[in-house]
This record gives sequence, C-alpha cells and structure tokens, in this order.
Amino acid sequence: MALRAIPDSMDPTVVGDIDAQLDRVELDHRVSVRLAIESGSRAWGFPSPDSDYDCRFVYIASLDDYLTPWRGRDVIETPLVGLLDVNGWDLAKALRLLVSGNAVLIEWLMSPIVYRGDDRFRDDLRALAERVADRNKVARHYLHLGRKQWELAEHHRSLKKVFYSLRPAMALRWLREHPGAAVAPMHLPTLLEQCTLADDFVAAVTELTELKSRTREMGSGAVPTPIATFIMDEFDRAADVFPRTPDPDTDRARALTAEFFRAEALAVGARR
Repeated sequence: MALRAIPDSMDPTVVGDIDAQLDRVELDHRVSVRLAIESGSRAWGFPSPDSDYDCRFVYIASLDDYLTPWRGRDVIETPLVGLLDVNGWDLAKALRLLVSGNAVLIEWLMSPIVYRGDDRFRDDLRALAERVADRNKVARHYLHLGRKQWELAEHHRSLKKVFYSLRPAMALRWLREHPGAAVAPMHLPTLLEQCTLADDFVAAVTELTELKSRTREMGSGAVPTPIATFIMDEFDRAADVFPRTPDPDTDRARALTAEFFRAEALAVGARR
C-alpha cells in the first residue's frame, strides 16, 4: 500500500516540487525510492514560519549497479533550491549505519510526514531496526548530538537552537522510560506525551514551541529554567545510564540486515 502523509500546513507548491524532484531522482539515477520523508523541524514538531523542507529518502539501485566492482556513490544529493533540500541514501548505506549505532535511519522511519513510500517496506524496516539497533549506541548518538547543540545554544544564547538540544534530551528520557526499546519517536510532542514529566517543564516547552511557530526570528535570551534544568539533567543521567561499552558482536545484526537488503534488492530488480 502506498504511503503518503502530508499535513495541511505544508505549502502544496513546495510539496509538488518535492514530488517532481523525487521523480527526477528515480529517472536520472535509475533507482527506486522506497521511502521519502520529512526530517527537519516540520517533522520534529517545532517548525518556524520560514523552516526549510528537508526531504530525505532511502533508495534501491538497479542490480547492475550492485553487481559490479566499480560501485558509484551511495548517496544522491540534489541542489539546494530556496527552502528545498532533497537528499537520500542507498539502502545498503542506511543499513550499515544502523548497525553501527547511527540513529538517522531510525528517525526517518519514525517521521510523521511521508512524501511517498511503501507501508510494508517501512514496517519491515522498522521491525528490523528494533532487532538490530544497539540501544546504548543510539542513546550515545543522541547524547553527543544534544551536548553539541546545547553548547551552541548557550554560546549564542539562541532560543531557536535550544530545540536542537531539547529533542535529543527528550529522546534520551524516552529511552530511559522505555527500557525495552531502541527506537524512539522523532516527533517532540509525541515524546512529551509518552513520558512522565513535570508540569512546569511541559508548560515551558509548549510556550516556547508556540513562540517558534509564529516568529521567524526568536532572537536570543535566557532559556526557561525548567527547560535548561531538564536538558542538563538528562545529559548527565544519560552518561551513566548509557555508558560507553565495547563494540558488541555484530554478526547477527549483519546477517539480518544482509538478508533484508538482498530480498529488497531482488524484489526491485524483478519489477524492472
């Protein structure tokens, strides 16, 4: 079944441009786009009036492209045009990064905004991610990202940049409250709904999100105390709850991802 989930708030002209760009990618590069989603602040749940459109996609190349010693690049990048940014990864690259602990593919799979895709493919890839993603490595990914963004937010006193550290902090909180899971939602309001949080913190996040939604330039200022306290506490806790560990044996994860990749590549090849 075809996937498509576009909120009414998105500019239909820009969405049409994204659709056309994805069509050109498939034609020019001879690939099959299996999932294309929005990955930026619009999908994260805190857009500004001038937020970019960050379309990211996973594709499968032709069998001829895989069965050669002269493999080309495993990313497809298109030129930036205005607010439009459309880029994608080969499925093989996405799976390698998944096994290594990179949370980017996980986030794409959890995006609430979908330009195109196949629901069976997304569901199967989500299930695979749950089986092979290393929970500690995913958490450390968020911890590294969040700390870096928090340093920038503090240095520039930028209220806008606070969101880029708040969301990783919330993902860490979600993982801590869901000890059996390795795949957290990417959508900030969903993270808030699925965690037990102090009322003053939720109120502060709601107020700041509303300000960002109607203001092109939030400017600088002091971070609301409940938010600053939450971010710093979560990063401190995560360093202990999700410690650095020796690289686990990835034989099982590699076998499962290889099996998934072969099945999907052969299925796309058979349809051509």
